[in-house]
Amino acid sequence: MQDTMESTVAQFSQMAHGLVGSEIIKLAGEVKKKIAAGEHIYNFTIGDFNPHVFPIPEGWKSAIQKAYQEDYTNYPMANGMPELRESVSKYLKEFGNLDYSADDILVSSGSRPLIYATYRALIDPEDTVLYPAPSWNNNHYSHLNSCKSVIIETHPEDNFMPSAAAIREHISNATMLALCSPLNPTGTTFSKEALREICEVVLEENRKRAGNRKPVYLMYDSVYWMITHGETEHWNPVHLYPEMREYTITIDGMSKAFAGTGVRVGWVYGPSELIGRMKAILSHMGAWSPKAEQVASGNYLSNLDQVKKDSDRLNEEFAYRLNGIYNGLINLKNQGMPIDVIAPQAAIYLTVRFDLIGKTKPDGSTIDSVEDITSYLLNEAKVALVPFYCFGAPRTSKWYRLSIGTAKREDVQGSVDSIKKALEKLT
Repeated sequence: MQDTMESTVAQFSQMAHGLVGSEIIKLAGEVKKKIAAGEHIYNFTIGDFNPHVFPIPEGWKSAIQKAYQEDYTNYPMANGMPELRESVSKYLKEFGNLDYSADDILVSSGSRPLIYATYRALIDPEDTVLYPAPSWNNNHYSHLNSCKSVIIETHPEDNFMPSAAAIREHISNATMLALCSPLNPTGTTFSKEALREICEVVLEENRKRAGNRKPVYLMYDSVYWMITHGETEHWNPVHLYPEMREYTITIDGMSKAFAGTGVRVGWVYGPSELIGRMKAILSHMGAWSPKAEQVASGNYLSNLDQVKKDSDRLNEEFAYRLNGIYNGLINLKNQGMPIDVIAPQAAIYLTVRFDLIGKTKPDGSTIDSVEDITSYLLNEAKVALVPFYCFGAPRTSKWYRLSIGTAKREDVQGSVDSIKKALEKLT
């Protein structure tokens, strides 16, 4: 039997054998089982949307239906349909003050293939990728590409955003710096000054390399950039230093901003030659967004006034939930409960801390680990959250991601009340 197992393992690549599945999906599976069994769970785990709570904009939906009725069902162009790339170019100019032509834009089936293609186009085995923790899936993309990872530790006092000083310590060994703003899992963003300092680090390093080594590139995941709250402003490196255009690859798309995670339309923009290389990679993968959805998305995005109205409406709903839960949890903190929370800045996430280790549960057992905290919140408060260790943070981190993508308005007060009752039972 042992020989058979060893033989089976030997049949797979080292990459496949060592690949770890998503802990978020695993946790979400446990939550789904409870819901299927009839339990009422406030499910704040997956960064997805309940389409019955957050349907995609009506204009986008009708455009998709129309495109299928008109039989746009054959292969799209390898870099994306021209009408979509033209509309994206105008959309970026109107809302992002970014000047990228349609030829500098590459379309794919959501942003994930574009992140993968960025890694594949830039990273050789044993090259180094520099990224912060917590952050979304950079550990997995690094594994898929057999590269080295250098993880930058971040801190709550900096809203879990990496500093230029921390990046500077490791930049000389890096081929790529992977950043995200607004950040998944925290919903926090770079300030203008913080991002400016990071750009200066990248530009300084590339001046040192001066053609003798591959430059260090910045992969900038900004798929949530249209979802900002309060006074938050989104900044792209190219806004701050035009010369960063040569080194910045920006990941974007419609899945988050317009609640269409299952409508697979994403795009990337950056240096023309690199975009061409990524196009070749994706064409061999066949990672195209469906032609009908591309045509429909191009038609929808061309109506900039309607896009603005739809974006504002969705952001208002997101903010209602995030601010409501934030205010509720701050109230519990002010009552002396072992909670901390960072004010919402952007995206659909809230960053929450539960300092429950050492507390005694109603059954007399003690909470001894972050896993115990997660279990207690799920089973006693009926609240499902994702611990930051799922995003590369230390397993001892007591911080959590709370996603409101499936939350109804009534879930705001209901979840806070449920958390309060559960915490009051601890001693």
